[in-house]
Amino acid sequence: MKDKKILDTQKIASQDRLAQDEVHEILLKVYDALEDKGYNPINQIVGYILSGDPTYITSHMNARSLITKLERDELLEEIVWCYLGEDVE
Repeated sequence: MKDKKILDTQKIASQDRLAQDEVHEILLKVYDALEDKGYNPINQIVGYILSGDPTYITSHMNARSLITKLERDELLEEIVWCYLGEDVE
């Protein structure tokens, strides 16, 4: 029976769009704070998502506090939604 478990697809509960709107807003605020401090926002956000280390995000404009309110899977889900958007709806 153990082999069957390996072959099964895991299912993750998705967020509702209202929650995703909040995630989107936070990502934009964090992006702006990183850019304002002269960092490459994309690289810093990717570093945070991959490592979970909040020091990739500046504390400027409360960005670190904002992003740590979210789970990294929530961030990834929003990024995928934004990337695929209308193509999958």
